[in-house]
Amino acid sequence: MKSSSYRAIPAVEKVLQALGDIALPRPAVVAIVRRELAKLRGRTGRGQAVKPGAVPGFDNVLVQVQGALDALRRSRIQPVLNGTGVLAHTNLGRSPLAPSAVETLRAIALNYSNLEYNLTEGERGGRAAYLEHNLAVLCAAEAVMVVNNNAGALVLILRHFCSGPRREVVISRGELVQIGGEFRIPDILEASGAILREVGTTNKTALQDYARVVGKNTALILKVHRSNFFMSGFVESPSTAEIAALARRKRVPFIEDLGSGAMADTQKLAGIEREPMPAESLKHGANLVCFSGDKLLGGPQAGVIAGRGRLIAALKRDPFFRALRCDKLILSALQSTVDLYLEGEIPAAARPERATKDGIPILAMLRVSNEELRARANKIIVALRADGIQAAVGTGEARIGGGALPRSTIPSVTVVLAPCEGGPGVMAAKLRAGAPPVIGYVSDGRLKIDLRTIFPRQDEELLQAIRAALSPVNADHRD
Repeated sequence: MKSSSYRAIPAVEKVLQALGDIALPRPAVVAIVRRELAKLRGRTGRGQAVKPGAVPGFDNVLVQVQGALDALRRSRIQPVLNGTGVLAHTNLGRSPLAPSAVETLRAIALNYSNLEYNLTEGERGGRAAYLEHNLAVLCAAEAVMVVNNNAGALVLILRHFCSGPRREVVISRGELVQIGGEFRIPDILEASGAILREVGTTNKTALQDYARVVGKNTALILKVHRSNFFMSGFVESPSTAEIAALARRKRVPFIEDLGSGAMADTQKLAGIEREPMPAESLKHGANLVCFSGDKLLGGPQAGVIAGRGRLIAALKRDPFFRALRCDKLILSALQSTVDLYLEGEIPAAARPERATKDGIPILAMLRVSNEELRARANKIIVALRADGIQAAVGTGEARIGGGALPRSTIPSVTVVLAPCEGGPGVMAAKLRAGAPPVIGYVSDGRLKIDLRTIFPRQDEELLQAIRAALSPVNADHRD
């Protein structure tokens, strides 16, 4: 027989009626209601029964369910305003796409396409031939292939080259990095069937260290760019060209994982440290390079492998490649992004006008001047103060993000919001709960919004979001 506590738990239908119209699919709402009511019955968690008198009143049950529904709604992928100053923010979707890439996505998504159809011959064709050709031109490579991300690219390379009797991968101890999501290079190597052969020490690895261990069991030499950390002081490591020369003498493949996929000279573009580019590594002798499509390249999530034609052809024949293929949307977005680079003559130009003006957002964010950012900030501040919100123009330091250029910062301009009741943490939560959500950061006891990662077209949205979250003025009295 049910206790009075269990009888006090409302029925699912009663809760649904009280909730009214929820802007979520009804089956999803029903599932949340059932889950929250089940918690009260002790059917989840530690499995303990509800104690007498422990069931809250109906109104409190409704609040609990509404909170769970709000959490579900906020977890849906949606646009946010990135005021963190981190350009390729991993948690916020990394690099935004160029407008032309978005237009291409829409056209391809709404229609059929020639994804694997040869329009010349009128029969089945290969996938991504145009993209691979143009990427090869951009990287100055014999051939290129595309997979779903750079970790996948590295796994494919390792599985292929370590599938025979030679399974040892030679790598410096100073390059056994951990990338995002707790993925570690040693774990990727071992999961791919490779045998890790570490050389040198954490801070110093000499060319002789490589030479001593390369032998009949060596599958390849791997160099991993330290994209998400740096070492200084008593540090030494051989160059790409030096390792490539050794690999040629020893007749083993040399692979370089470049990480971020920079296609422009970041030092000349924004006055920050220089990120190695694929064309340079290949010119210096790497047989293959791999890198991401959604970081400094500014495209969708993808992994690009570029280099020797015969090696790319062998990787394409590997059965595991099919599991890593990209779909039509990724390929088409990357295709449009690469076209922007070629039209801007990125390899030859330090300041790619076409790519920054017409589309590659991360390059535009790198180039925008603080004078322009300050002019935008002043307009926002004037509008906020007119609405009773205390704010000021501040300075900030933007970063690349996405595990690239960890010691480089870019001077920037911020909108600094004065503390209100509850402090900056409460203010940040209110802005995250808005539509669109605004993501800032707290520094020196103030909530700050970096305008380098807010697009000019979003300034009005930002202003309205701050007003909605923080304005002390009644909404009916605003213009």
